[in-house]
Order: sequence, then structure tokens, then C-alpha cells
Amino acid sequence: MKKILFVCLGNICRSSAAEEITRQFAARRGMSAEFDIDSAGLLSYHRGELPDPRMRAHAVRRGYVLTHRSRPVTTDDFSRFDLLLAMDDSVYDALRDRAPSVETAARVRRMTDYCRRFTHADHVPDPYYGGAEGFEYVLDLLEDACAGLLDELAATPPNSAKQE
Repeated sequence: MKKILFVCLGNICRSSAAEEITRQFAARRGMSAEFDIDSAGLLSYHRGELPDPRMRAHAVRRGYVLTHRSRPVTTDDFSRFDLLLAMDDSVYDALRDRAPSVETAARVRRMTDYCRRFTHADHVPDPYYGGAEGFEYVLDLLEDACAGLLDELAATPPNSAKQE
């Protein structure tokens, strides 16, 4: 089983959406049992809260129901998950800084590394302070990256994603 953690700043927009999109994409491919999928935020400001209502509204229009409750990243996440996927460079840098070892820091990757259509994208922008178009763009990016992620993981031999 491959264990994936999606991480953004507060865990109420980007990472919670990526979690649900990946879950649904994996289910459509008949791969649900192959993954343990979760999301978290660098900050604990929104601990226990549902995703932002605007993100939930945009997601539900595409068939995604976001029910994850926000939680902060923990030190244990670095050993529990095979991949920690950062939504932007500041999250990427913070995760690598917090990693308890060189081995666990190597598990941190950028979400946009898996984009296949939006190859120009170098990060998933935070839509929190923007309008509707920002939430739609984030969902477009995440659908692309989540599909690319599953394509890559499906092609990866078992036990090669996690080095312990």
C-alpha cells in the first residue's frame, strides 16, 4: 500500500481537495485498496474544521464532497507516509526543514511535478484570498496532477517508493 499525504498551508483548500480527488480517481481505476490517502496543513489555525465553504462548493460541482477535517502535519507523518506532496515552494521548503532525517526529507515532493497538461505550473496557488476563478484553476491543476500521480504510482514497482 502506498501512503500519500497532501500538504498545504491550512489544510482547508488545496490539500483537502487533492485528497478527495485522488481518492475518487483511485476508486474509478479500481485502485482504492492500494492507497492510504490523507491531507494536512503546516499550520493548526483551522484544526478540526471542514474545508473552506467556497472550495467545497466548487468541488461539489465537479462531484467531489470534501469532508476531511483540517489537521496539522506531525513528525510521525514523515515516517508514516511514502510521499508528502507540497502544494507550493514555501510548503515544500518547510516540510523539508521539518523532516527528521535526510531519508524522510526525500519523501517530500511538489504536487505540480505530476502535472501532465499544466506543465507550465510550478505550484498550486492558494485560492483563499481570490475569487471563483482561483478555486476553479486549483481544481483543474489538482485533477491533472492527481491523475499524473496515479499514473506514475501505477507504473512504480511495489516497495520502490519508500526507502527505509
